[in-house]
Amino acid sequence: MESQRSVGSARWDSFVALGDSLTEGIGDADPAGGYRGWADRLAEHLTVQNPELRYANLAVRGKLIRQIVADQVPQAIELRPALVAFTAGGNDLIRPGSDPDAIAELFDAGVGKLRAAGADVLIGTGFDTREIPVLRHVRGKIGTYNSHLRAIADKHGCYVLDQWSMRVLRDARAWSEDRLHLSAAGHRRVALRACEALGVPVAADWSEPWPVTPGTPWRAQRVQDIRWAREYLAPWIGRRLRGVSSGDGRPAKRPQLEKLTAGHPST
Repeated sequence: MESQRSVGSARWDSFVALGDSLTEGIGDADPAGGYRGWADRLAEHLTVQNPELRYANLAVRGKLIRQIVADQVPQAIELRPALVAFTAGGNDLIRPGSDPDAIAELFDAGVGKLRAAGADVLIGTGFDTREIPVLRHVRGKIGTYNSHLRAIADKHGCYVLDQWSMRVLRDARAWSEDRLHLSAAGHRRVALRACEALGVPVAADWSEPWPVTPGTPWRAQRVQDIRWAREYLAPWIGRRLRGVSSGDGRPAKRPQLEKLTAGHPST
């Protein structure tokens, strides 16, 4: 780990993010178009430390771990980045019959290739889904997978973005209307947590309590649940049954290493 820690955030001159919809930034709409997300926000914080930083985001929504390791990992290695954020496996875990042990083996292989290429790697764990409808049923598999990720991080000398322990993400305000993706506020907190993991100084606190607001009446919650099932859950199940993905044919939003343009505050 010492060789990795000696790099320092100010000396990372290039950063590549790999993964699926979480890292693409779904749920965090960018006023300029498209999505922003925690990885973009992290890149902004890194740019404060090193204005010469170049950033690429190869993540595509709906991708499975085997696709990310087969496609995105080689692309990242070709770019020769100093730092790689690698968060994947969620789409696999929520599929019936999926095996967290097998998913972790693929993840381990991907991390090994990135580290062998000389990149520092930030691994993102899965969320604690105890409070999330539907996803709470795969909480045990996520916990098993996270144990593997911790071991993989120790094995390869990686930084760990521990999202499981982020109790602030149990609040509904951390999630978008589809309850499957983070909201802008959720992405912001994950980016701050990533900065903490990397030792990047920031002024804001990812664990700051949410403002106190009145609770939602039970009847209103039931109406929201029904609407959510109709507008988001049913289409998601339909795609799984048809064997299609929301990311089929979709290119990465930022395939090349480039400097960030001005416009977003690092918050």
